[in-house]
Amino acid sequence: MLGEYRIEGRRAAEISASVERGIGAGQLAPGQLLPPLRELALELGVNPNTVAAAYRTLRDRGVIETAGRRGSRVRARPSSTARGSIRVDAPEGVREVSDGNPDPALLPPLHDALAAAARRHAERPGRYEDAAVLPELARLARAGLDEDGVPDGPVAVTSGSLDAIERVLAAHLRPGDTVAVEDPGWGALLDLVPALGLRPVPMALDDDGPSAGELERALRAGARAVVVTDRAQNPTGAVVGAARARELRTVLAAHPHVLLIEDDHGHRIVDEPLHPLAGVTDSWALVRSTAKAYGPDLRLAVLTGDAVTVDRVTGRQRLGPGWVSRLLQQAVVELWTAGAVDTPAVARAYGERRDALVRALAGRGVEAYGRSGMNVWVPVAEETSAVARLLHAGWAVAPGARFRMSAAPAVRVTVSSMTQEDIESVADALADAAGAAPARSYG
Repeated sequence: MLGEYRIEGRRAAEISASVERGIGAGQLAPGQLLPPLRELALELGVNPNTVAAAYRTLRDRGVIETAGRRGSRVRARPSSTARGSIRVDAPEGVREVSDGNPDPALLPPLHDALAAAARRHAERPGRYEDAAVLPELARLARAGLDEDGVPDGPVAVTSGSLDAIERVLAAHLRPGDTVAVEDPGWGALLDLVPALGLRPVPMALDDDGPSAGELERALRAGARAVVVTDRAQNPTGAVVGAARARELRTVLAAHPHVLLIEDDHGHRIVDEPLHPLAGVTDSWALVRSTAKAYGPDLRLAVLTGDAVTVDRVTGRQRLGPGWVSRLLQQAVVELWTAGAVDTPAVARAYGERRDALVRALAGRGVEAYGRSGMNVWVPVAEETSAVARLLHAGWAVAPGARFRMSAAPAVRVTVSSMTQEDIESVADALADAAGAAPARSYG
């Protein structure tokens, strides 16, 4: 069953560690069936309960999955293998359009904001007992949320969107619970869910995000939490419009005990209006990151939600990192008050490149998606050959496998570094590489 690899150990921790070593060394392959509990217990000379505890630990860590009588097997993508590793390194002479990074030319300079934050720190150095969230940051964040129609709630600060989402999920769910996620969706989130011992259930998308039918299907399948990207969905650029938001809110209202998490990472880089879903479930959270508008290294996101959720998140945060650097918080306050990002101009810059590529592909008979943000999603007949042909043509794109569960094959192209002169060239290469991809929604 396991070939030449032998699982070892007398204690549950030793057995689980042995399985993880085998996976890490490539001797236990993704999808490989593990021995039944009693069989492995007999082989190791231990109680079956010991093996059961080891398998439970592995399942909670997202390393294996258990399907009743069909046994336990290594996950198709163990949580220890990040989707980000599914990439194509661009050799010399090949353009990198796969990384999802913002255009450096559209990011504001940080030196004045950081210097101002340092001066304030010199005037009054931070102390352990200071508030975790700067009052001015909370005020500005709450004003922006109010303007966008987000329900009232306290404000917390985390080290980026993924940190916020992880903390909210951990505050409400237990290993084995099911989470509805977008498919295709953010690769880091698709890694995080099984890493927490949770089970993802995919929701297919169109240009307006998940449909009401897809959400209803996921909830009927037992999803206890739902994660939705409001704008600039990664990788498809989908935007939840007003009509779709009403439909999704109607579905959620019938499931008030479901945890709703909204990711608004497109804040300040898109001019599409926000149509929040929050307010119809008992537990909810909305997170806004500074990464895309101000730079990935500014590790700060603002989180709001119902009082219980935010209290749980901040309470657990106090027992770990305590707070996100108040120097960084002050820098963000300086950037916000100075109007450092011209949102319409940034949205227009990305939109012109993105729309030009989608139009150029349409003119070549290739269907592509990119309603907002900095990415274009291009369905292809077969990913591996498409990526290879594009690489040969001088373009390194992101394989769709980084972002999808059951969605159709595709590649993601980031337009951030493209000039108008690049559009025709990359469109030619994509049209040649796409093959006979069927016309369909993202799913």
